Amino acid sequence: MPDLSAIVKAYDIRGVVGEQLDGDTVRDIGGALARMLAAEGDRTVVVGRDMRDSSPDLAAAFAEGVTGQGLDVVDIGLASTDMLYFASGSLDVPGAMFTASHNPAKYNGIKLCRAGASPIGQDTGLAQIRAAVEEGVPVGPGGGTVTHQELLTEYASYLRALVDLSEIRPLKVVVDAGNGMGGYTVPEVFGPLPIEVVPLYFELDGTFPNHEANPLDPANLVDLQTAVSATGADVGLAFDGDADRCFLVDERGEPVSPSAITALVAVRELAKAPGSTVIHNLITSQVVPEIVAEHGGHPVRTRVGHSFIKQVMAETGAVFGGEHSAHYYFRDFWRADSGMLAALHVLAALGEQDRPMSELMAHYARYAASGEINSTVADQADRVAAVKQSYGGREGVELDELDGLTVRLPDGSWFNLRASNTEPLLRLNVEAPDAGAVARLRDSVLAIVRA
Repeated sequence: MPDLSAIVKAYDIRGVVGEQLDGDTVRDIGGALARMLAAEGDRTVVVGRDMRDSSPDLAAAFAEGVTGQGLDVVDIGLASTDMLYFASGSLDVPGAMFTASHNPAKYNGIKLCRAGASPIGQDTGLAQIRAAVEEGVPVGPGGGTVTHQELLTEYASYLRALVDLSEIRPLKVVVDAGNGMGGYTVPEVFGPLPIEVVPLYFELDGTFPNHEANPLDPANLVDLQTAVSATGADVGLAFDGDADRCFLVDERGEPVSPSAITALVAVRELAKAPGSTVIHNLITSQVVPEIVAEHGGHPVRTRVGHSFIKQVMAETGAVFGGEHSAHYYFRDFWRADSGMLAALHVLAALGEQDRPMSELMAHYARYAASGEINSTVADQADRVAAVKQSYGGREGVELDELDGLTVRLPDGSWFNLRASNTEPLLRLNVEAPDAGAVARLRDSVLAIVRA
């Protein structure tokens, strides 16, 4: 049996197919999940998959494990991750999505949720599933069935119903699907809208022949930026492999910060639900809580990670939540994340007025930022402690340890230093009033981290 400790992550299951993840292991995972869910009163699991070559066989093996324990499977076939969340929410059943998101072709994985798209993470079921597989999943009674259901049209209609697109002007939009699931969902979602789509890499191909389906890496935005400039498009969208995240570039081809998108969408959601709470993780720009407060909302800061975001959204009734990594969460979408829904909000905001994207977003870009900078270190805790000691005694400096170490300086600058859970890395994010202040603070912290 593969080493489950290597593939059961904090939020999902992910590994190299054939080495860490195979049909037998996935079948056992399906059986273990089914036994856990049956004990909680569930009788059905909805299953979706991305375009990777390994996804059909792994999804089928998983279904065998579930039906072998007497539970039924609703197979929705090809899907984006947020489409699987739609299925779980609208059908009110637990779900499993086969994808490795933005990882290279040799990987695959499973994202699991309970009914209503409630996440299953390490502390909410994954550890229990792992232990059950390691102990050996008992043979079940069998008798479960597999039915097939098409939900793409319903998914697209549901998203469009959440955003008022009735007054938008015609827009030209370049979309880079990265050969991922955006190539499947975008035509259906955008089809009825006054949008001219310029498609890049819409062919579903899990070998990713053009570039990695990881828009967080600037190298993977180059084709989109070039196409936006060449076609005179109003905006460019880039989706990751399972299309649950969406990155944007403006009409000049310049990347738009996910924090700016968070602020824009927050304003729109607060207009529909005045005075509501908006969640933002602690690495998003300070502009997010500022804009939320200015529009009568209540900003709440959380740790990084979808399980924390969704938990706090449930506790507070938050209308919306955003992360620096371009995950956007919506109360009206079962508190699940949907890059497509965020994209529709941006297109609505852009299309309702005549200014170009760059001018529209200028209001939401008040500060300079470093982006995430990784440093390989021998002792993560020791380096964080050294930074804390250096800054802790300075006048007017505020420290907190909600998630890693966050340090706020009197001039409005701040940085967060977090340890990676999976690698010997420290991740640094810096924000300041201008680029010079960012560079000075960045260099000061890195000098300690890399000493």
